[in-house]
Amino acid sequence: MGKAKQKQLKKKGSIRRYMEFVKPYKKQILLTVFVGIIKFSIPLGLPLLYKYIIDNLLDNQTVPLAERSKELAYLIGAGFFVFLVIKPPLEYIRQYLAQWSASKILFDVRNRLFDHVQKLSLRFYSNTKTGEVISRIINDVEQTKDFVVTGLMNLWLDMITILIAIAIMWTIDPKLTLVAIIPLPFYALAVKFFYGRLRSLTRDRSAALAELQGHLTERVNGMAVIRSFALEPHENQAFKKQNDGFLTAALRQTNWNARTYVVVSTITDFAPILIFGAAAFLVLNGQESLGTMVAFIAYIDRLYAPLGRLVNSSTTLTQSIASMDRMFEFLDEPYDITEKANARNPVHVKGNVQFENISFSYEEGGERAIDRLTLDVQAGERIAFVGMSGGGKSTLVSLIPRFYDVSSGRITLDGVDIRDLKLRGLRDQIGMVMQESILFSESVEMNIKMGNPEATDEEVIAAAKAANAHEFIERLPDGYKTPVGERGVKLSGGQKQRLAIARVFLKNPPILILDEATSALDLESESMIQDSLARLAKGRTTFTVAHRLSTITDADKIVVIENGQITEMGRHEELMRKRGAYFELYAIQNLELVE
Repeated sequence: MGKAKQKQLKKKGSIRRYMEFVKPYKKQILLTVFVGIIKFSIPLGLPLLYKYIIDNLLDNQTVPLAERSKELAYLIGAGFFVFLVIKPPLEYIRQYLAQWSASKILFDVRNRLFDHVQKLSLRFYSNTKTGEVISRIINDVEQTKDFVVTGLMNLWLDMITILIAIAIMWTIDPKLTLVAIIPLPFYALAVKFFYGRLRSLTRDRSAALAELQGHLTERVNGMAVIRSFALEPHENQAFKKQNDGFLTAALRQTNWNARTYVVVSTITDFAPILIFGAAAFLVLNGQESLGTMVAFIAYIDRLYAPLGRLVNSSTTLTQSIASMDRMFEFLDEPYDITEKANARNPVHVKGNVQFENISFSYEEGGERAIDRLTLDVQAGERIAFVGMSGGGKSTLVSLIPRFYDVSSGRITLDGVDIRDLKLRGLRDQIGMVMQESILFSESVEMNIKMGNPEATDEEVIAAAKAANAHEFIERLPDGYKTPVGERGVKLSGGQKQRLAIARVFLKNPPILILDEATSALDLESESMIQDSLARLAKGRTTFTVAHRLSTITDADKIVVIENGQITEMGRHEELMRKRGAYFELYAIQNLELVE
């Protein structure tokens, strides 16, 4: 996302931006409000009914009792019909439409956020806790549901209910109506005074909750480390500190919210006494009927109940908008890797890759991880990157699929700058097997199909056989349908790597990246996986980041990387004869070479 676009979006404000998600469902929302108006208008007729019964039936001796009793029975029967037959279906329709609309909007918002999550760079994830990302997508988005239900529906219904109530009261008695609305300006002042600060405190609370969730997610994922080092007491204190931070933020918000409630409830309690006193005084002086007084007392609830909901809605909306702010703050997180408007898909890829005087820094202006590196790789060549840890090997291969972009220079694929290619099209040409294979908790079959979701069962089995994985898969309780557990916890390291290799076989890309794919395995697993990797690399341009140098002695070109630069390059035999940096690295792992 470009900087100009981000500034333009921020100017629009969270509510206006959120309304873009609301627009597709505006008809359903308007229908919900319309049905709600009918439903809420029905009870507004009750005080008029009370007034009529008291003044015309109970307190009217000029009409015969039998006639009054018959009319009363008809009125009561009509009331039962309206409230038992007409009102319940209206309430069901209103509730269903409201929840349906809100759920659909949240569905769309989360889809947009997940799409955004997939476009964020690895740099973002290296600086952000997983739990914080999850909190934005789950907790903050869920909070915005109140904006839809309360802000776009109930808020308008309550306002319309208040206006209708005031209009009816005005037709009955303008003087009493003026008395009834005296407290309204005080409500407005209370809302204006309290809710700006409440929004800020609510954002702080949400941020503290996200921090707590991020800490908890990390600790749950690292439970094996905590137990192996007996860190439970230390981690209890660390969690208590994080929890205290959330508690402090929550109590600050609660304190301010409680002050708001005290002020608002005081006004609410004061209003009925004021109206009752004024109405009673008029009745005593013969200026109003008893029925009018009862009607006005009934309208107090009809007026101040929605008014109270409006004030409570202000709290709810404040919390919702604060979550909305955080949601869009996350959605505005810029993309380090962007696609040009005229980017094209690669066609008939051979696999020639050139690094042309490239440099790269993880932070702008920071130390260079890759420094003015040039390398020409022909299609089908097997290139091995070796060197001490931190030299820039893994960084270099991560630039090929554009997990990061070079700071200067360029990388080309078959002569085309990779920044001129569509991201998906570029990455479709690359298969990767990393040191730690990431598997999802679903079935073995699903994890292999990550290489090609449209693959047939026969193609999945063929890929597993090529990766030396078919035999162990067949021994699993449900074969290819067996769930592997979160991050593949039910499988050994070697088994996970073979599934990762099967995934790449299924993808069948022209370029292969192996980033220390066997460094964490035992010798037996390594031997089996090296066999499958050799088959996988055949005919492909292959980049291997090697920890064990004995596994790359047959590479077409071995490249020694030190401090982001190439210090040596050649075949194994050539580099051994030079007795330089590669010889020293090889000798460390093969002590018999040391003189």
